Amino acid sequence: MTTAYIFPGQGSQAVGMGRALYDASPAAREVFGIADEALGFSISQLCFEGPEDQLKLTANTQPAILTVSVAVYRAAREAGAPEPSFAAGHSLGEYSALVAAGVLDVADAVRLVRARGTFMQEAVPVGVGAMEVVLGLDDDKVEEACREAAQGEVCAPANYNGAGQVVIAGTAAAVARAGEIAKRLGAKRVIAIPVSAPFHTSLMQPAADRMVELLEATVFRDPKFPVVANSTAELDYTGEKARELLERQIASPVLWEQSVIKLDALGVKNWIEMGPGRVLAGLVRKTVKGATCHSVERPDEIAAAFAAPEAGSAPATV
Repeated sequence: MTTAYIFPGQGSQAVGMGRALYDASPAAREVFGIADEALGFSISQLCFEGPEDQLKLTANTQPAILTVSVAVYRAAREAGAPEPSFAAGHSLGEYSALVAAGVLDVADAVRLVRARGTFMQEAVPVGVGAMEVVLGLDDDKVEEACREAAQGEVCAPANYNGAGQVVIAGTAAAVARAGEIAKRLGAKRVIAIPVSAPFHTSLMQPAADRMVELLEATVFRDPKFPVVANSTAELDYTGEKARELLERQIASPVLWEQSVIKLDALGVKNWIEMGPGRVLAGLVRKTVKGATCHSVERPDEIAAAFAAPEAGSAPATV
């Protein structure tokens, strides 16, 4: 089977993540050590022991999830897992995918996402922005609700997650209006997301602008295997293109459903989510009929996912 490795984004964190892997895998321990040194504090301890309120802070969550996700990938490779045909990551997870593909070093990536989380948090004062997830409504209807609700403010889809799930974001008042309009248009549910910033909208442009200098100062290499970009749902073929798309990503919607459909069209049948949580595997199952999905974080999960020959495949020729 053609295989894609997929990497989770913010929201998948949990105290204790990565600990079993650290204890079992020298490759994973190396990743945690590199991250701790690069950041100047123990992101490992924060992953393993919390406290939860500190782990939930965006500036901590992003490097924590990336560290665990890359540790899972390196541990899987250490255990004999092959390189994938393709990779993709949800929002923050795109950085993890690029590390796996050799585009970014671990140290550079954790520093970048630490800054990214800080800049995103600081772009909009707490209380000004909001995010909600709209369930059971077609994308075009969600877009219609956002347009009607904007009234001169920012309100737009932020994540096209698939399976009838679209996250909207913008100013708090406009998002609240959009949620009510979405219900009127037939949404099954509208749920507020407990975040303090409207990610992946034009309100994040100040954060995107601040990231440009850091990204330009970072070494990007061409990928060992293709990575699907969040903002285009297309394949990145060069390191320079990856840098450009990361600059764009912060203030652009995450095209996750479109990315999954793209990989399905390229023949991906086996999907392995690497990192904490099981969100992405669940979305893939609902989007692609017949998909084989595994979520791996613990050593036993890695062993189960790669026990069968079809769990991996050689890199695609592009």
